[in-house]
Amino acid sequence: MPPIWDINLRHLRALSVVARLGSISAAAQAISISQPAITQAIAKLEAQCGLPFFERQPRGMVATEAGLIFAQRIDAALCHIGSAKVTVAQMRALIALADHGSYLAASAATGLAQPSLHRAVNDLSLVLRRTLIERRGRGIALTEDGRRIVRAFRLARGELETGLAELAGLLGRETGRIVIGAMPLSRARILPAALATFHHEHPEVVIEVLEGAFHDLIEPLRDGAIDLMIGALRDPLPGPDIEQHTLFADRPVVIGRKGHPLGRATIEEMARYPWIVPTRGTPLRKAWERMFAGIEPQPRVPIECGSAMVIRQLLIGSDFLTLLSPDQVAVELEAEWVAILAQTPPDLTRVIGMTCRAGWRPTAVQGRFIRILRQQAG
Repeated sequence: MPPIWDINLRHLRALSVVARLGSISAAAQAISISQPAITQAIAKLEAQCGLPFFERQPRGMVATEAGLIFAQRIDAALCHIGSAKVTVAQMRALIALADHGSYLAASAATGLAQPSLHRAVNDLSLVLRRTLIERRGRGIALTEDGRRIVRAFRLARGELETGLAELAGLLGRETGRIVIGAMPLSRARILPAALATFHHEHPEVVIEVLEGAFHDLIEPLRDGAIDLMIGALRDPLPGPDIEQHTLFADRPVVIGRKGHPLGRATIEEMARYPWIVPTRGTPLRKAWERMFAGIEPQPRVPIECGSAMVIRQLLIGSDFLTLLSPDQVAVELEAEWVAILAQTPPDLTRVIGMTCRAGWRPTAVQGRFIRILRQQAG
């Protein structure tokens, strides 16, 4: 499949309109492009992708399976782009500038000359009637409009790359990439099991796992750099552009070192010991706060941490307590480095699931991964 930067957006618009209207003549009237130009555009796209997008029949142009699949992705991309006057060169220049922070670095990364990048970004500002960059000292920065448009362009790029991957699948060249944002609990059991099963079925698909807390992963998800996140769900939702889907419920337990001096595991007794819990605002921290609501004095939290590996090492040599899912320290429990010291109230259960962009349409292989993930959760 061709790189998306080698594809003409006008050609894509032509394909989309022909697929929707079923006629080159109707499409020519709708987008004010001549019929020969539309015919040439479709022929070039078919040559670039190696697939026929239409069957020429007496009643008009009937989209093939490839045409229908690609047209849906094109429509989504064009919706993000917004203006019919935007070009691929302008999209590429603004994304490169945002990714690398300067024209010099963007030029080095893309191989495009700095004057070409300048011209493309300036022309884009004129086309959109928006100021996209501003001077800050000796450097430059994106304006608020610039950041918003970069996000839209990244999402459009993602849709087109996904469409090309789907076309490659039709040719029997299963390719693709799934980028997963993994929050702490997902890394303990469910994600490794799903990855192993999926890779066995689809060895040609590359999966990239980005570890981090929710606040580290949510903006890359919104930008389209991450396809889905797995971990504790948020209440309320982070925004109308985000969807959440439940996988399973998890009830954390009180963990301490083997031989911890905690006696009767009452709330009052546990409050006497120092705790390691995640930062404020996380689901587990909220559960911990509910557990000790109304207890005076409140237990001390000298260390705020969400890393099970770090917490494990701290627990082994101290009298700290923490809240964790047993899955997160299964190896440590088996080795008897740590122990479950108490259960937690039923209302401390947290929901683990998938977080994705609203309206996100997974590819066939992404859909297969999600089904495997749900099976593992079940």
